Amino acid sequence: MQTPSDQQDRHDYPSHWEADVVLRDGGTARIRPITAEDADRLVSFYEQVSDESKYYRFFAPYPRLSAKDVHRFTHHDQVDRVGLAATVGGEFIATVRYDRIDERGMAASAPADEAEVAFLVQDAHQGRGVASTLLEHIAAVARERGIRRFAAEVLPANTKMIKVFTDAGYQQKRSFEDGVVRLEFDLEPTDRSLAVQRAREQRAEGRSVQRLLTPGSVAVIGVGRAPGGVGRSVLNNLQESGYTGRLYAVNSAFVEGDQGGADIDGVPAHRSVADIEEPVDLAVISVPADRVPQAVAECGERGVRGLVVLSAGYAESGGEGRERQRELVRQARSYGMRIIGPNAFGVINTCPETRLNASLAPQSPARGRIGLFTQSGAIGIALLSGLHRRGAGLSTFVGSGNRADVSGNDLLQYWFEDPDTDVTLMYLETIGNPRKFTRLARRSATTKPLVVVQGARHSGIAPTGHAVQATRLPHATVSALLRQAGVIRVDTVTEMVDAGLLLAGQPLPSGPRVAILGNSESLGLLTYDACVADGLRPQRPRDLTTGATPADFRTALTEALSGDGCDAVIVNAIPWVGEDGATTDPETLATELRAAAAGCPAKPVAVVHVELGGLAEALAAATSTGPDAPTPPTGREPEAPGPAEAPAAAELTAPETRTPQPPAPDQYRIPAYPAAERAVRALSEAVKYAQWRREAAEPGRVHEYDDIDEHGAAARIEELLAADGDPRGLTLAPADAHELLGRYGIHVRQALPAPAPDAAAEAARTIGYPVALKTTAPHLRHRADLGGVRLDLADEEQLRRAYQELTDAFGKPAELRPVVQGMVPRGVDTVVRAVIDPAAGAVLSFGLAGAASELLGDTAHRLVPVTDREAGSLIRSIRTAPLLFGWRGSAPVDTPALEELLQRVSRLVDDHPEVVGVSLEPVVVAQRGLSVLDASVRLAPPPARDDLGPRTLPGY
Repeated sequence: MQTPSDQQDRHDYPSHWEADVVLRDGGTARIRPITAEDADRLVSFYEQVSDESKYYRFFAPYPRLSAKDVHRFTHHDQVDRVGLAATVGGEFIATVRYDRIDERGMAASAPADEAEVAFLVQDAHQGRGVASTLLEHIAAVARERGIRRFAAEVLPANTKMIKVFTDAGYQQKRSFEDGVVRLEFDLEPTDRSLAVQRAREQRAEGRSVQRLLTPGSVAVIGVGRAPGGVGRSVLNNLQESGYTGRLYAVNSAFVEGDQGGADIDGVPAHRSVADIEEPVDLAVISVPADRVPQAVAECGERGVRGLVVLSAGYAESGGEGRERQRELVRQARSYGMRIIGPNAFGVINTCPETRLNASLAPQSPARGRIGLFTQSGAIGIALLSGLHRRGAGLSTFVGSGNRADVSGNDLLQYWFEDPDTDVTLMYLETIGNPRKFTRLARRSATTKPLVVVQGARHSGIAPTGHAVQATRLPHATVSALLRQAGVIRVDTVTEMVDAGLLLAGQPLPSGPRVAILGNSESLGLLTYDACVADGLRPQRPRDLTTGATPADFRTALTEALSGDGCDAVIVNAIPWVGEDGATTDPETLATELRAAAAGCPAKPVAVVHVELGGLAEALAAATSTGPDAPTPPTGREPEAPGPAEAPAAAELTAPETRTPQPPAPDQYRIPAYPAAERAVRALSEAVKYAQWRREAAEPGRVHEYDDIDEHGAAARIEELLAADGDPRGLTLAPADAHELLGRYGIHVRQALPAPAPDAAAEAARTIGYPVALKTTAPHLRHRADLGGVRLDLADEEQLRRAYQELTDAFGKPAELRPVVQGMVPRGVDTVVRAVIDPAAGAVLSFGLAGAASELLGDTAHRLVPVTDREAGSLIRSIRTAPLLFGWRGSAPVDTPALEELLQRVSRLVDDHPEVVGVSLEPVVVAQRGLSVLDASVRLAPPPARDDLGPRTLPGY
């Protein structure tokens, strides 16, 4: 009899198990299945493992692998025996494998749901989080192959491996027998295991960005001796910014035969990165695209940690360039390096310990507390210039270009714990992983404001350099969904700068009440009107008259801030001439306004100025309120992380993890605006964001329902997709759709086909009178207004008469496809839908059924998963919601039942990424209960980047 290890492979190579991952120290590795071609790599890997690690793995001295061992560890059937390797530079740094076992602990000859798992990590790579990452991936593979439980035997002295298992967050059982610790744990994800996974993800990805932004040494590749050119410009910017690390210039034409010496402006020059004797942390590449692969290879061999690729000629140039871009990412990641770019604008870090300007920005920004990310170099220039003109500084900046690797999601991970960043601004043209973006945005927004401008939002055409799909949702819908995640979504880069200035230097308003004061009555009225238009609650403007002095401004502002009648103040100022002939002095006015604001730091202040040159700069200057003054809170207020995001084990803490700190007292700045509408719009965004923060403190919960059969649904989905085989997916037959929905407690009313009058009568007898007769033809479906539905048919005579009327009016039964359905209690007809959108992720939608709602676009949306609070707000957010709550004397309907239905649909879509579309129409909500009369479900293979599996970097 053959043992499983002697059998031939039963599955083709599972390429979908391949993944690039970020490790704990910010470096990258590739995880892939081990194959028969890896024999030499396995032997080489094993030779580099210490004797102690070998002893821990095999419980005995095991100096070398036998030929039989090598065969066993490289030949897998990809079902009962699976091996994965973590590789860097193509060589193994760690391996993990599982072998399916039966209840006796023996190799299983028939399907079983338990497997034994074992790791081996090269000593030089221990402590990098390789084992915990491999555990996530091997667990996902095991679940895919029907394994629900892992067992591991570990020597008591092997505390590192015991810690990997115990810190994973799975429910486990531990026993000790024959000198060996036996661990058993279920692979079903738990809230704790998910929290652990996401905390590790945040730490690793944040660390990978930190390595790029805080390098101890930088090599600029592609620097010419003659002034000008991209490489020389970056080198000059690095020098002028006062970069604190070691700096090198690299060009293959240097040194040999060069009469100019081996340096450029005092910077050591080398022909290759390989010639640099000291370690190099970051390489900025600005050579032509055809020479980039050689530069990347030299960097990889030299141990460079990260790359900023300024070179163009990649995906933005067409199909050939797109393939060149994919190969660039493959090559860099194979060496464990991350990339900003290609076609990047560069990176900036104003931290005094670094002072890095490895970008094409013509002027280094001042130090500040705003983090900026942009996918466009042109927009990057505009934003940097706009912030500079307004006296605002930055903490860090990344211009990602084609963002083939490092993305906005990575920056969100970094800024979440960066103590130098209070507000984050992002210009996005595409969102590569929308589920992850909304998750990170929601988490980040609970502690720091996130302001986003979306480019190409109406055209539906993504930039050629970004390999993602365009959204199918209207822009207004995407905007609403982002706002629900806490994102401050604005339309222009000007509005982004306006909002960023207010949020970076001022506290969040506690409400919408606004006091208005100034020396121009007309400007005050304009400000009042703008407040009303933006949903704020302004007080009557206080006119100080044109004779007001700076001291009068201070007194009035102090009174407004000290009173209980407002939550924010807008000050209007125009040039004046005092009674003594003194003219406008912006410096004096700024001093008085800042003094008044510093005395009441709990309310935001904004200034609108007209023709007062120098006032904005004076107000933006850093303000020191003295050692005894309170620290003004800004848009970012330090808070303890919620339980779902807190590190779940001691392993997750490290010296480089930074706890958010309050801003220093000298960072309090008053923003100034040249128009009332701009100041009001910025304040309005701050008010809405503050309200979201308060609501986010109590988000509600995602309910667990006892009657949900998640495993059964997963098995059925897998079966249906396998039977169909179409990579584009399929729309389920009604019976299959109803069965799948039923596993989540969503029951669709029975509808029997009625291809002829006799069949209709038989169906009615089966269901029981009264019944409804309706057509299911696409052009008549859900169109009761066209007469394709007959209700309350009490007997066979009425049924046959209605059947005849339908066929006479609309055509033959074969075209109409009529069905008979039992009557349900009368109520309000509604529609519940869920879709997976390429740019927004999983979206749940609700509205009333009927042409009026459809024509008015009266549909509300929420991101999945939906909590109980969000389900309630979803129902109440449509304009026609009063019809559900007893409008004009009608009876209110059962909205709690409707909220439960919404949560069940949300759970179905969230649990199974293969469910890409659900439509329940109509859902009749009665005074008690509801009835789903029709439903459709669409399935498709899950996307490669769905944020639901183990940690992985985006594909190429």
